[in-house]
Amino acid sequence: MLLVAEVIFRLLPVSTSTQTDYHLGNKLLTYPPHHHWRISTGWDLRDAQTLSSNEQGFVSEHDFTRNPNAIALIGDSYSESSMLKANDRPAVQLERLLGGKPVYAMGSPGTALLDYAERVRWARQNFGIQDVVILMEPGDIQQTLCGSGNIHSECLDPKTLAPRSEPRPAPSTAKRWVRRSALAQYINSQLKFSPQRMWATAVSQSRPAQGHDVGKAAVKPVATKIETDFSVLNAVSKEFFKRINNAEAGRLIIVIDTASNQRANKSRPDDPERLQFMALAREAGATVVDASPIYDQHFQSSNLSLDVGPYDKHLNRKGIALLMTAAAQALARP
Repeated sequence: MLLVAEVIFRLLPVSTSTQTDYHLGNKLLTYPPHHHWRISTGWDLRDAQTLSSNEQGFVSEHDFTRNPNAIALIGDSYSESSMLKANDRPAVQLERLLGGKPVYAMGSPGTALLDYAERVRWARQNFGIQDVVILMEPGDIQQTLCGSGNIHSECLDPKTLAPRSEPRPAPSTAKRWVRRSALAQYINSQLKFSPQRMWATAVSQSRPAQGHDVGKAAVKPVATKIETDFSVLNAVSKEFFKRINNAEAGRLIIVIDTASNQRANKSRPDDPERLQFMALAREAGATVVDASPIYDQHFQSSNLSLDVGPYDKHLNRKGIALLMTAAAQALARP
């Protein structure tokens, strides 16, 4: 039965091994050069795509060559947008909007601000890049802390807020072999099966109800106002802009998304941390593109969602188009 299941899943668009590793050095986690793999979402294999990496190991339509006129587009999975068709991804849309000016797609899933800074340094050093566009989500700030699970190398210690490197360990031989199995990939990538999470759930459900009578709803504690602590934000921002050192380089455009569950919420409260980061970015000389008013304008005339789907809160083709249009306009300004 296992053998039959393996054969069947090999015929279906099950996500295959990405083989990510430090192919460009000990700080940049990328795919192997000219690697081909498949991705899809959920048990029913939605949004299946076949992806290819360029010579540098990024999902891009072309290899990167030294070109001071090129634009580097940097971010995480929102920037890579591997669930979209190639023509709908951010770098391709931005390149069209710029009349064919080369845009180097340097998106890498599971990364945050200090990893972005390392990619900016690498792009400028190796390809003479001047202008950079960073597609940022609000979670990138807290995810910069070591241990967040969204770090490829560079992060801040969550206790001391001191910078350090935390590279991911190399996969074991057993894990490398498991990644070659379509059945194992289906269980892990499509079903998101986790023995640790399953055990934790079983343990929590085996405990008797506490704190209230069984069968009665628990009384929710009254919410109290908590002052916003900007210590992490300030430490992350200071280290980020220090590493980018944009004073003698070209333009830095930071497109800042809103939380995915707030895109269509016109009455959403302003996120103090997000507002503070935008202020700090402007002080550092960056051009900030705030996605919030862009979304508000969209939803004034349309009810169309900007999400890939209810199962995936990444931006769809229309959402990407709105942000890349704003980025192109920012780049066009002197």
